[in-house]
Amino acid sequence: MPEILYTINPDRNVPWNDIPTLPIRKELYQTIEILEKLGDAKAALARLQGRSIVIPNQGLLINTISLQEAKISSAIENIFTTDDDLYKAFSDRNTKTNGASKEVLRYREALWSGYNYLKTNRQFDRNYFIQVFQEIKQTTDTIRPVFLNTTIKHGGTGKDAGKVIFTPPRDLTIIQNRLDNLVNFLNNDEQFKIDHLLKMAIAHFQFEAIHPFRDGNGRTGRVFNIHYLTNKGLLDVPILFLSRYILDHKDDYYSGLMGVSQRGNWKNWLLFMLRAVESTSNNTFNKINDIVTAKDLILEHIKKDYQKLRKPEDLVEFLFTQPLTKVKHLVDAGIYAENTARDYLNMLCEMQVLEKKEIEGHHYYLNLELYRILSE
Repeated sequence: MPEILYTINPDRNVPWNDIPTLPIRKELYQTIEILEKLGDAKAALARLQGRSIVIPNQGLLINTISLQEAKISSAIENIFTTDDDLYKAFSDRNTKTNGASKEVLRYREALWSGYNYLKTNRQFDRNYFIQVFQEIKQTTDTIRPVFLNTTIKHGGTGKDAGKVIFTPPRDLTIIQNRLDNLVNFLNNDEQFKIDHLLKMAIAHFQFEAIHPFRDGNGRTGRVFNIHYLTNKGLLDVPILFLSRYILDHKDDYYSGLMGVSQRGNWKNWLLFMLRAVESTSNNTFNKINDIVTAKDLILEHIKKDYQKLRKPEDLVEFLFTQPLTKVKHLVDAGIYAENTARDYLNMLCEMQVLEKKEIEGHHYYLNLELYRILSE
């Protein structure tokens, strides 16, 4: 009789109270196919890291790319907002924002609060996951109560929408025990000597299987992915987000989750996550190049034909840190006085660098090239 490598939960409607602790057996991830794809993913990620560290203004990447991640990750949970609404909400982030855009911006804030938490504390702990979850949901709630009939279901409107994928543990002691086991697995690289990308993929599944919170587990798990990469030094700043790949391959994502819980099929899950890292790294690398090229070409044009414009480097740099700019932004940043800022922004509209928009009685200036690049 073959040895059982992984204890499964074949009945997806029964709480998985005997979910195995980490680590998983080496035989489940040390295969030629997985190791080959791991090499591809690591090479793509290293190229992205090499490109990002030579860019002087990291905010140029972080603000713009994290906005798109927040939007797409929220869309996986059927929280939708338009680019225009999101960029306006970000531009007005010190004022009241309602609806889906507010939820998306909460996700972005969770990206940063979790990142800063780990910069200070250096290691993952149970409180890290709770803080990220609370930021996303704007709640004081913690570990879900056991009386809830919690199940993980297919989202969206497809043929499998609403079907149960699996039922997570329904025992507070087990949930806390598995979460602490996950934290130890993440922090202890001496005891658990597994490549960081494989570790991230294993940990992402484990977190989703534990499903420790009442809601927001999917978004918390996707925030964790990028924080793990930065915490382990694979990236200096959080600019690699897997949500676009997950959204584009949603059926494969759910199939991978079910494959592990019901059949112990770690191979397909790990290959899916490694492909996600490789594809996303390459796409982000290209997007960064497009943003930097567009910024440099616009700056060159301004300096050549509009030589009377003062501090063009500061102006263009700022315009590429967010898609929508207001006069107030340039004033608050100390770049120009109000009248000068307005004159220069209008001048860039005449050059077709910006487009002036009136939204709810207020004037905004849309960076057309940045908007185009982020929309692709």
